[in-house]
Amino acid sequence: MSAKINSNYVESYAKEFSGLVCADYFKTKKYMTGQEIITLTPSIQVNFFIIKILFETWQLEIEKLKSSPYFDYRDKAVHESLREFANLLSRTIKIERQHFEPLLIQAVKESISLAVNPLDFFKNEIAKVKDQDVNQFLKDNKKYIKWHTALISSLIDRAGLQHTREAYTRALENNFASQKAGLDSYKSLLNSMGQIKFLDFDLLIPVQDEQIEEIPKPAPQPIQEPLATESFFDQIEEPSKPLPIRMPVSGQEPELEDTVMVEEDLKDLPSERRFKTVNLENRIDPIEIWNRLENEQYSVMKGTIKDLAESVGLNQRFMFTKELFDGNPDLLKHALRSIDECKSFVEAIELLNERYVGELGWNKNSEIVEEFVQLIFRKFDNRG
Repeated sequence: MSAKINSNYVESYAKEFSGLVCADYFKTKKYMTGQEIITLTPSIQVNFFIIKILFETWQLEIEKLKSSPYFDYRDKAVHESLREFANLLSRTIKIERQHFEPLLIQAVKESISLAVNPLDFFKNEIAKVKDQDVNQFLKDNKKYIKWHTALISSLIDRAGLQHTREAYTRALENNFASQKAGLDSYKSLLNSMGQIKFLDFDLLIPVQDEQIEEIPKPAPQPIQEPLATESFFDQIEEPSKPLPIRMPVSGQEPELEDTVMVEEDLKDLPSERRFKTVNLENRIDPIEIWNRLENEQYSVMKGTIKDLAESVGLNQRFMFTKELFDGNPDLLKHALRSIDECKSFVEAIELLNERYVGELGWNKNSEIVEEFVQLIFRKFDNRG
């Protein structure tokens, strides 16, 4: 039995989620490109559904071009040139916000649908195409499906399966019946979206419709760069590294099952048990950093930030959370608040050495640590 999704809530959530993402991205850029879409949001499925929607639009554009009655598109030279043109076109994705935001809204809604009701989602996908095209359709689109892929993988090129939508639908239903207990829960799949905009599961689905499931975590897959002669859509794969983790910017805090430590936990721990001691070799030298930044172009930026907790940009939050704070946004939030309470640059850097450099294994020479330290430099107008 399918869970009953609150469509009004999904529509509202998708618009707010997309508005936040677009407001941040297009604040500094005019166009969205294909490669940037792949890591745009914390949800890999949302990102790849945007690509899927573009792929379907791309196919329609090519079919429109081939439908002209005045030219023979079956000619070998024309066919080859058209293929090269289509592939080139697919590698030059360039979208302004007014055209991109509706795509993102649709991708969010489809991601929620797939997470909650995978059987219904795949049935609707199969219903889109003609009988003889189902197998190729699933083969072409499988690369864009990152959740519940086991339900359709065995349907592709299956021997003895009739090439009809009805046959594929029955096989899909059989797969769902046998695999249902092992599928990822919708909460585990959708939880990452809450890092942009809090997703209220009680509003999304009535409590009586929720089903308790195990939450296995899917493993990441490697990315391959598209070859010059191939389509962007043919070569698209998910990033080899985990996607950036976004801080919530509106609504309530997302549910995080793997939190390392939250502010309340830190307060309860005795100070001598909280953090690993950083050795001298890995310790950040506040005097050396201050003198170097003062002698570089950063000197004019001293004291330009009043409140770090409020001034760190969304993209920086993603990077700092992922690279420095073990994927834990609460830990970053606590660190920023603690730094804001410091009286000088030296005090702030020593706080990092005491609490985070050794505890989280920071490399003081890495670019991400350098960027974080530069941000702290902008907070203070005195070295201390």
